[in-house]
Amino acid sequence: MIKELSFLEKVNQYPKTTYIYHTKIEERLAMHSHNKHQLTYVEGGVAYLKTNDNSYFLPARHYVWIPAGMEHFIELKTPISIIRNIYIPTHILNSNEFYSKMGIYPASNLIMEMILFTENWSENIFKKEKSKYQYIKTLGTIIAEISKNPLPVVLPTTTNERLSPILKHIHLHLDQPLLLKEVAQLFGFSSRSLSRLFRDTLDISFLQYVKLTRIIRSMEKLLQTEMSISEIAYVSGYNSPATFSNTFYNLVKLRPVDFRKINREISE
Repeated sequence: MIKELSFLEKVNQYPKTTYIYHTKIEERLAMHSHNKHQLTYVEGGVAYLKTNDNSYFLPARHYVWIPAGMEHFIELKTPISIIRNIYIPTHILNSNEFYSKMGIYPASNLIMEMILFTENWSENIFKKEKSKYQYIKTLGTIIAEISKNPLPVVLPTTTNERLSPILKHIHLHLDQPLLLKEVAQLFGFSSRSLSRLFRDTLDISFLQYVKLTRIIRSMEKLLQTEMSISEIAYVSGYNSPATFSNTFYNLVKLRPVDFRKINREISE
């Protein structure tokens, strides 16, 4: 009896092929890596890219580039329409520094059309399939040329036993005031020791972590609900819609209303 290969075994089976995989079924993978670069676009739903150190929000109309060898997994927070994956062998791309760094980038119309064009291609693309092989090389070249500004919202993660319950508390109470002194007291820390724990473990401050978590929560609401900007501001922990809008702009370089409009318009 021939053993059926697992999904990851299929990706790595032929080191010199591009592996194409468009699916409506979520592959529930643990933390893993593979010997090919990964280009992934998630249609519909809310997704996160998890690495050993960080959690990256993957909003609508954005794709993620994962360099070969990087440990990761994609966590889906809501039902999705389809996941589009292209696994590209490292040797067919040039030495552009872009390929060695993980990043989440806006998907232009050109990139979206090029990804969609591969929808009916099945699994491995060998070099002898000259037109398809060249197409993938061209896709990789174009992505490196036009993808200049990765999404800057990155949330550090940790398995630190002292800090993990505090991070969970923050996520569960974003719509409430989250003050360093009060959270520290709740978990038996001084303000100074908790502040140091955040710095030493996550390399950001308590306030920065709360701000990033609130912005990511607001991005989810902007893309997944019909709530008004004011309502989203309040459930994300902001007392003022103007403060929320300014904070969002400083991080994302778009106003919340524009972020919602752009992502929804292009995704429809």
